[in-house]
Parts: sequence; structure tokens; C-alpha cells
Amino acid sequence: MPEGHSVHRITRQFARNFVGRRIESWSPQGRFAEGAAILDGRTMTDTKAVGKQMFLEFDGEVWLRVHLGIYGAWDFAGDITRDDTIAAANGRMGQTNQRGTIVDEDGEDSISSIGAPRRARLRMSEQEQLGEEITEWPPAPVGAVRVRLLTDTAVADLRGPTACEILDAAQVAVVIAKAGPDPLLETTPKARREAEDRFTKAVRKKQTPIGLLLMDQSIVSGIGNVYRAELLFRARLNPHTPGKLVPEDTVRALWKDWTKLLTIGVETGQMMTMDKLSKADYEKALAKRDDRHWVYKRDGLPCRVCGTNIVLEIMGGRKLYWCPKDQA
Repeated sequence: MPEGHSVHRITRQFARNFVGRRIESWSPQGRFAEGAAILDGRTMTDTKAVGKQMFLEFDGEVWLRVHLGIYGAWDFAGDITRDDTIAAANGRMGQTNQRGTIVDEDGEDSISSIGAPRRARLRMSEQEQLGEEITEWPPAPVGAVRVRLLTDTAVADLRGPTACEILDAAQVAVVIAKAGPDPLLETTPKARREAEDRFTKAVRKKQTPIGLLLMDQSIVSGIGNVYRAELLFRARLNPHTPGKLVPEDTVRALWKDWTKLLTIGVETGQMMTMDKLSKADYEKALAKRDDRHWVYKRDGLPCRVCGTNIVLEIMGGRKLYWCPKDQA
């Protein structure tokens, strides 16, 4: 399932290449025909990511809410902004990108230029290859496309989402109010402090294990299986510790670390959770998951710090990786 950084990156792509443009919309699959008809002909005016949910605003205060869930993804094609991570994903954005990013230091898509405009043709499906020329415009939908959003130069196709619905501004506000705070949603120092306080208060009043609270999207938005394991290890925190027994300073440190890791994830497209790497090790970590994490997917392997074998257990129906010594 996509974690928060992926959804922020997708909304950033929409902000760069769709906001301010008139959108043609339809449902090739037919399951979102009424909703697509409402969007058709409107101008996209804003984008917003809140944890694992994204919201696209259109004129007339009409919003499209999408939750990708486990199987959902957006495919982009046409003249869109490109960076190393999008290249590595072959244009398919949504699912957690564990395939890695190869940094092209000398090319125009270097990691240092993420955010700069790049014109690219990206594949529409698993069968087509990155860099193939699109011979017709718009390209034909591939597979079960729930909704297509088209401008004169770019197209976005949504497949397999858990949620895809039309909301008004009041309904969007209700959905966001129910979600836990997202560090990147707040833009002022006051709002960021209030978000941290809200997270801290929510954790500290719960008897629930911290390993479950971090995955509760009403407590904090955007954290999934990878970030949960890594945040807990970085804090040297036992995942079974009840929230109310986690010291306040530790809870606040978790929030600050989540803010840091989420920002890195949005910037690089990868869940980079190891610090103080050499340049060579950093590029290895970008390229390969095995070199990127402290404990995630390392069950049975020695802890990178103490040498104790990493444990795998099921918590809340999801796999949890942790070190029984460093997180005792």
C-alpha cells in the first residue's frame, strides 16, 4: 500500500501539470461514469494530500477524493515533469516504489534537480516501456481505468483505487478532520506545533501499543508498514509499549522524525531511513531496498547496530520487523 510520501508526490505531479488547466474526464471502465461527468470540462484548481488520501479540487468547489488502497495507482503520460524516481517507476505512481532509483548525476534528471521542469513521455502500462513514443494523442486507455483526466498535453489514468468519489468542500473538511495530522499539510509554525500537540495527546492517552497507534490513520496520517518499523527502531522503542507509557519527549521525537523521513521520501521518492551514509552508500540505498532500511524486511538477519537477529511478527494483521535487543 502506498505510504504518505507517494501520495504527496502524486499530488505534486498534478499540481505541476494539471492545476490551472481545463480537464476532460471520463470513465473508460464505466464504474465512475457519473462522477467523471461532473468533472468533465472543469478546471483543476488545487491538490491536497492528507496521509494516504489525495484530493483534487475543480472549479465550482468540486473535489475528487482518491484513496489508492493496496491496488490503486495513477499512470501518467504525455508531457509531464520527470525526475529519477519517476523514471525508475516507469511512469507508474502509487504503489510503494521499492524497485529503487538510479541517480543520473550527469544527466538532466539528476537527483539534485528534482522539482525542475522536465518534459518526458512515460509508459502507460506494465507492457509499454519508458521512453516509447506515443503515436496517438490521447493514448488509448490500457486496462480497467476507473477515471481518466486529460489536458491538451498530459493524461492521468486511475486504476484499482479503494475509494474514488466526488465531494463538496464541506465533505472534504469532514474527511480531513477525521484523519490524523500530516506533517506536510501544515504550512505555518503555529499549525505545525498544533499538529505535533494533537499527535502527542492522542498517543499519550491510549493503552494501545505504539506499534498499532502509528498505523492508525486517525492518530497520524501517512505511516505504513515500512515507516512504522523504521521509526520505532530509530527511536529504540519497543512496539508493544502502550502509548500512554511512552514518554512525552519520545512521542514528540517520533513526530519530528516522521516529519523528517516524510520530507525525504517526497524529495527522493524512496523511503530512505538510514542516516549519515557516505555518498556511495547513499546512492546504493536509493537503488536497492536491502541497503536502505534498518530493520524492514530484514527478519532473520543481524541487526545493523547490535548483531541480534531481527524479529518478524504479525501486529494488527501486518508484518512488523524489530530488534529485540535495541528495542527491548
